[in-house]
Amino acid sequence: MMQENVYQDEYEYYEAIYDPSWVAPNQRRKPKRRRESQTAQSQVITQLTDDLSDVDVGYNTTYQPSRYEEGWLLDSLRPFYEEGLITDVLSLVKGGKEASVYCCEGHPARGGGLLAAKVYRPRMFRNLRNDKMYRQGREILTAGGKPAGRDAGYIERAIRNKTSFGSQAAHTSWLMYEFTAMETLYQAGAPVPQPIASSPNAVLMSYHGSEELAAPTLNTVALAPEEAGVLFQVVLRNIDLMLQHDLIHGDLSAFNILYWPQEGVPGEITIIDFPQVVNLHNNRKAHFILSRDIQRVCEYFARQGVSCKPQAIMKDLWARHVQQPDPQDVAADQSRIEQMLSEAVAEAEVIG
Repeated sequence: MMQENVYQDEYEYYEAIYDPSWVAPNQRRKPKRRRESQTAQSQVITQLTDDLSDVDVGYNTTYQPSRYEEGWLLDSLRPFYEEGLITDVLSLVKGGKEASVYCCEGHPARGGGLLAAKVYRPRMFRNLRNDKMYRQGREILTAGGKPAGRDAGYIERAIRNKTSFGSQAAHTSWLMYEFTAMETLYQAGAPVPQPIASSPNAVLMSYHGSEELAAPTLNTVALAPEEAGVLFQVVLRNIDLMLQHDLIHGDLSAFNILYWPQEGVPGEITIIDFPQVVNLHNNRKAHFILSRDIQRVCEYFARQGVSCKPQAIMKDLWARHVQQPDPQDVAADQSRIEQMLSEAVAEAEVIG
């Protein structure tokens, strides 16, 4: 009973006991409790295709999860198995405090190939730093990606009171903002992953890279000056494209841009990680958030030999998409950006 009071949901239980760096030496595992009856399992098989006799309904995977990760991972991906979207989890692409990304095998009935499943850590959205800043002007989204409408007031109270329902509702809303932002931008032609499906705790999307090597993030790549100049313009065009759809990434940097080399031409970039996306016109901190995105992008490309003028870029974009801000607000935003960058540099030096 005590444990039920401590852990608000099953995902929190897995998170509390799951250490990604720990691997048990041939530890004997307890039999897993199966939620579905045998009848329910047979119904799942019937729903997938006419003949899936070779599918293991126990969801065994090529990737071997570490201790306690298995329950958290497979429970999060279960809807994608049941909908016939994936057949296997091949490898862990990236692990992190906020989410882990896995390379999955797409179901042959839907074209096969590789897909990426982003599985969120349960407390990611609940503990997101400065989350109030991102939530300004954002409606609460339900599991279908639609605004909560008449239920919004009740849900907001539950979130403020930090009830179990409120925590799950906040989690769902953050997740759906990522999914719907990718949908909007993908349809607009932006270089973002193609969103395929969502579950209560995961997003399934297109995979970038090969089975042997996932596309690395741009911060790990050193570019030739000519290629860097071209890619810098690509990034700026896509910041502009986001603004045309009233969206600001909110955490854009070389850490959230994938890079994949192309023979004889500049490499291909893919912008990722959109849960904190904000509305250009509804968020009072929009000027600061956009300025910070541009500043961080310029920091990377300046190191690659590109001449960057973040303040001029910001001024031009803001003038074209919204009215001119109050000069005092601009000065305050710039001061905050410089302070954050100084703190980030100091932190990096300590880690190094």
